[in-house]
Amino acid sequence: MSHTEEILKVLDGLLVSEDIYGCMVARKGIKGVIPPRERFNSKILDIWDMLQDTMDEFFDVISHYSRYGLGEVYFRLGDYEVLFYILPETDTALVAIIPSLANKGLLEVEMENAREKIIKIVSEND
Repeated sequence: MSHTEEILKVLDGLLVSEDIYGCMVARKGIKGVIPPRERFNSKILDIWDMLQDTMDEFFDVISHYSRYGLGEVYFRLGDYEVLFYILPETDTALVAIIPSLANKGLLEVEMENAREKIIKIVSEND
Protein backbone atom coordinates (compact mmCIF):
# COMPACT_ATOMS: atom_id res chain seq x y z
CA MET A 1 0.00 0.00 0.00
CA SER A 2 1.42 3.43 -0.93
CA HIS A 3 1.80 6.13 1.69
CA THR A 4 -0.94 8.13 -0.10
CA GLU A 5 -3.34 5.21 0.31
CA GLU A 6 -2.34 4.81 3.96
CA ILE A 7 -2.94 8.53 4.61
CA LEU A 8 -6.31 8.36 2.83
CA LYS A 9 -7.24 5.53 5.18
CA VAL A 10 -6.43 7.77 8.19
CA LEU A 11 -8.47 10.62 6.67
CA ASP A 12 -11.38 8.26 6.01
CA GLY A 13 -11.27 7.37 9.70
CA LEU A 14 -11.64 11.05 10.58
CA LEU A 15 -14.55 11.52 8.18
CA VAL A 16 -16.50 8.87 10.11
CA SER A 17 -16.90 11.46 12.89
CA GLU A 18 -20.13 13.39 12.43
CA ASP A 19 -18.36 16.61 13.46
CA ILE A 20 -15.52 16.46 10.94
CA TYR A 21 -17.12 17.86 7.81
CA GLY A 22 -14.01 17.71 5.63
CA CYS A 23 -10.31 16.98 6.02
CA MET A 24 -7.05 16.64 4.12
CA VAL A 25 -3.29 16.60 4.48
CA ALA A 26 -2.15 19.69 2.62
CA ARG A 27 0.76 21.92 1.87
CA LYS A 28 1.29 25.08 -0.12
CA GLY A 29 -0.49 24.95 -3.45
CA ILE A 30 -3.23 22.76 -1.93
CA LYS A 31 -1.01 19.83 -2.79
CA GLY A 32 -1.35 16.79 -0.63
CA VAL A 33 -3.80 14.01 0.06
CA ILE A 34 -7.48 14.86 -0.22
CA PRO A 35 -10.40 12.42 0.04
CA PRO A 36 -13.06 12.73 -2.68
CA ARG A 37 -15.21 15.84 -2.15
CA GLU A 38 -18.29 13.62 -2.13
CA ARG A 39 -17.16 12.41 1.32
CA PHE A 40 -17.35 15.98 2.71
CA ASN A 41 -20.44 17.42 4.33
CA SER A 42 -22.08 19.57 1.65
CA LYS A 43 -22.48 22.45 4.15
CA ILE A 44 -18.77 23.28 3.93
CA LEU A 45 -18.15 23.10 0.19
CA ASP A 46 -18.19 26.91 -0.20
CA ILE A 47 -15.70 27.28 2.68
CA TRP A 48 -13.58 24.51 1.18
CA ASP A 49 -13.42 26.38 -2.13
CA MET A 50 -12.46 29.61 -0.33
CA LEU A 51 -9.70 27.78 1.58
CA GLN A 52 -8.31 26.42 -1.67
CA ASP A 53 -8.13 29.99 -3.02
CA THR A 54 -6.27 31.38 0.02
CA MET A 55 -4.31 28.41 1.37
CA ASP A 56 -0.93 29.40 -0.14
CA GLU A 57 -0.74 32.54 2.01
CA PHE A 58 -1.55 30.61 5.16
CA PHE A 59 1.03 27.92 4.40
CA ASP A 60 3.70 30.63 4.12
CA VAL A 61 3.02 31.35 7.81
CA ILE A 62 3.01 27.65 8.70
CA SER A 63 6.32 26.96 6.95
CA HIS A 64 7.94 29.92 8.71
CA TYR A 65 6.75 29.11 12.24
CA SER A 66 6.78 25.29 12.18
CA ARG A 67 10.55 25.31 12.70
CA TYR A 68 9.87 27.15 15.99
CA GLY A 69 7.43 24.52 17.21
CA LEU A 70 4.08 25.70 15.81
CA GLY A 71 1.79 22.73 16.40
CA GLU A 72 -1.82 23.76 15.86
CA VAL A 73 -3.71 26.69 14.42
CA TYR A 74 -7.46 27.21 14.70
CA PHE A 75 -9.62 29.88 13.15
CA ARG A 76 -13.33 30.47 12.80
CA LEU A 77 -15.07 31.11 9.49
CA GLY A 78 -18.72 31.87 10.13
CA ASP A 79 -20.34 28.81 11.70
CA TYR A 80 -17.26 26.62 11.25
CA GLU A 81 -13.75 26.23 12.60
CA VAL A 82 -10.75 25.23 10.56
CA LEU A 83 -8.16 23.16 12.44
CA PHE A 84 -4.57 22.90 11.22
CA TYR A 85 -2.39 20.25 12.86
CA ILE A 86 1.10 20.87 11.52
CA LEU A 87 3.47 17.98 10.90
CA PRO A 88 6.63 18.89 12.87
CA GLU A 89 9.16 21.09 11.08
CA THR A 90 7.34 20.92 7.76
CA ASP A 91 5.10 23.07 5.59
CA THR A 92 2.44 20.34 5.73
CA ALA A 93 -0.66 20.11 7.92
CA LEU A 94 -3.60 17.89 8.68
CA VAL A 95 -6.59 20.20 8.05
CA ALA A 96 -10.20 19.69 9.14
CA ILE A 97 -13.37 21.77 9.09
CA ILE A 98 -15.76 21.32 12.01
CA PRO A 99 -18.91 23.09 13.23
CA SER A 100 -18.01 25.91 15.62
CA LEU A 101 -20.22 24.39 18.34
CA ALA A 102 -18.68 20.90 18.12
CA ASN A 103 -17.06 19.22 21.12
CA LYS A 104 -13.56 20.40 20.24
CA GLY A 105 -11.89 18.51 23.09
CA LEU A 106 -12.87 15.13 21.66
CA LEU A 107 -12.00 16.22 18.12
CA GLU A 108 -8.59 17.46 19.24
CA VAL A 109 -7.81 13.95 20.50
CA GLU A 110 -8.94 12.44 17.18
CA MET A 111 -6.90 14.98 15.21
CA GLU A 112 -3.77 14.41 17.33
CA ASN A 113 -4.08 10.64 16.93
CA ALA A 114 -4.48 11.05 13.17
CA ARG A 115 -1.48 13.41 13.01
CA GLU A 116 0.65 10.83 14.86
CA LYS A 117 -0.42 8.09 12.43
CA ILE A 118 0.41 10.33 9.46
CA ILE A 119 3.83 11.24 10.89
CA LYS A 120 4.55 7.52 11.32
CA ILE A 121 3.46 6.77 7.73
CA VAL A 122 5.59 9.57 6.31
CA SER A 123 8.63 8.68 8.42
CA GLU A 124 8.44 4.98 7.46
CA ASN A 125 8.41 5.89 3.78
CA ASP A 126 11.43 8.23 3.88
